[in-house]
Amino acid sequence: MPLFSRNATRNTTRNTGWDTGRDKKRVTVEEAHRRTHGPDAPAVLLDVRERNEWDAGRAPGAVHAPLSGLAAGAPLPRAVRGRPLVVICRSGNRSQRAVALLGARGADAVDVKGGMKRWAAAGHPVVAAAGREGCVA
Repeated sequence: MPLFSRNATRNTTRNTGWDTGRDKKRVTVEEAHRRTHGPDAPAVLLDVRERNEWDAGRAPGAVHAPLSGLAAGAPLPRAVRGRPLVVICRSGNRSQRAVALLGARGADAVDVKGGMKRWAAAGHPVVAAAGREGCVA
């Protein structure tokens, strides 16, 4: 079964971070962190917020691709092409739209429930340019 199966079932929710029903393409911030950080992390964290939000603060190691650009037909950054994607925005709304758009392009993508707001609230790092401490804008 692929890492981000579209056929996730209720009995896998507890172990994988998947939600069931309409939320089956969503993961918790804890699961997002596990999938995207560390030496054996299988996925890439894709931040779809706009430039000013990205500049204010982002998760370390995230790759930036604003939803506005993706919706206009911009390609994914080379660093993420062909890899499983964990998509994040400020609160989880834009990332859901991005997952639908990327899925239509054939990408293997899930979104993070609660977005960067929940990421920061869970105590995960948020950095700005030059490694300074960032904030969620």
